[in-house]
Amino acid sequence: MARYIFITGGVVSSLGKGLMAASLAALLQARGYKVRIRKFDPYLNVDPGTMSPYQHGEVYVTDDGAETDLDLGHYERFTGVSAHQGDNITSGRIYQDIIAKERRGDYLGATVQVVPHVTDEIKAFALAGQDDHDFVLCEIGGTVGDIEGLPFMEAIRQLRNELEPWQTLSVHVTLVPYIAAAGELKTKPTQHSVRELASLGIKPDVLLCRAEHPIPESDRRKIAQFCNVRQEAVIPALDAPSIYAVPLQYHGEGLDTEVLRAFGITDAPDPDLSRWYDVVDRHSNPEGEVTIGVIGKYVGLQDAYKSLNEALVHGGMAHRVKVNIKWIDAEVFEGDDADIAAKLEPMHAILVPGGFGERGSEGKIAAVRFARERKVPFFGICLGMQMACIDAAREAGFARASSTEFGETEEPVVGIITEWMTEEGLQKREAGGDLGGTMRLGAYDAKLAEGSHVSKVYHGATSISERHRHRYEVNGAYIEPLEKQGLVFSGMSPDGLLPEIVERPDHPWFVGVQFHPELKSRPFEPHPLFAGFVGAALEQARLV
Repeated sequence: MARYIFITGGVVSSLGKGLMAASLAALLQARGYKVRIRKFDPYLNVDPGTMSPYQHGEVYVTDDGAETDLDLGHYERFTGVSAHQGDNITSGRIYQDIIAKERRGDYLGATVQVVPHVTDEIKAFALAGQDDHDFVLCEIGGTVGDIEGLPFMEAIRQLRNELEPWQTLSVHVTLVPYIAAAGELKTKPTQHSVRELASLGIKPDVLLCRAEHPIPESDRRKIAQFCNVRQEAVIPALDAPSIYAVPLQYHGEGLDTEVLRAFGITDAPDPDLSRWYDVVDRHSNPEGEVTIGVIGKYVGLQDAYKSLNEALVHGGMAHRVKVNIKWIDAEVFEGDDADIAAKLEPMHAILVPGGFGERGSEGKIAAVRFARERKVPFFGICLGMQMACIDAAREAGFARASSTEFGETEEPVVGIITEWMTEEGLQKREAGGDLGGTMRLGAYDAKLAEGSHVSKVYHGATSISERHRHRYEVNGAYIEPLEKQGLVFSGMSPDGLLPEIVERPDHPWFVGVQFHPELKSRPFEPHPLFAGFVGAALEQARLV
């Protein structure tokens, strides 16, 4: 029977609850336990699919097509366990389901209320389908005291009463700030946060205390005394040199040991942390470095490209090199005075990531053209692949080549797709319909051309499965003229209709993919496309 760990945060936001949940899950997994992590988001959006990256960071997509919080990316990268639709829920989705039931008359005339109806939905989500797991970690978004989070806190309180005493545990993540003027760490914010949590009926069993300076034993003892926990359950969480050092750091502070003790588990096997030691060694002791320019639209907020950033780091680990990422706004390459060469000549490779909208598109096309003409390793992802196709079309004589996403065009090299096949059957959408949930989402198969560059990158595979998130596709009517121009369509959907991968055989490394390979990269299993791309950048670095 599953045990449940409820993770809350206090004092301030952005303390790293998601990273903490992923690290704890990795430590439990290293001891041989089967784990799963779920994220509860209190906001009223049904999912983050229509939210600006500046509001919420990247949208992480699962194999089954769920648009979820970026914390699920941490969960997958640290545990290797693929997330699914049932691992992320929002207040918006809960209320949407409840209203639908109320309109159908499912509540038989009862008054629909936060308690019990909303809290029952939250509890059902937490408990669903978990009998085959040893531990289920439930992270509650936001900060204790937020109005929108109250139904989730009440649901946790009820679950802790309804389940067996040995079945639940509360971990509260707080901040112990350092006041420079006084030269002291202050425990009072943590005390107040725990008191706020207790006022909601939840007593934390373990406190994870984020701090910029080591927490003295006297302060740990004080926190334990005033927060009614064991001193050993006050776990210091200092800033780590990288996120991949966090599991080892938390293990060193006794987090997993204390969690197991709180559950009454005293005979747990020692953790096998060998792969984490290897990851940290590869990251901390590189034998070289490369510089990769990422030409994007949301470069002002790196969380918008969180999985991409980590996948490039993983690619560096595969070659034991440090990857220096230079984030460049695509708009700087637009205009008559744009000095593209000055920005891109220092780069050992160029990557154009996904995105939406026309802004910066001409700058991305200019970056593609530079990489193509100068023979600099190039990787285009989603919109980046589409820009590579538009560049090829213009080179082939289609001077007005563009995407219908940017407005009406005489040469729609990229256009919206309104029908496509899935395992569930024909999927349809309208060009002017809702934005939320109407993209081609989740894992789709692709067939690779035998002997192609990408087939070799995938270790000789001729069929792959990758995750998608896009509304527009490359127009198959342009395949023949583009291939005459030198752009080979080396990956197609199984029915041969939708282009999935393009490459240039006459180029050292020029690949564009319609999917998002960064979503499946892991520190201990770098995605082959990112490993290959960083390898090409390393080769370029040796040539210059």
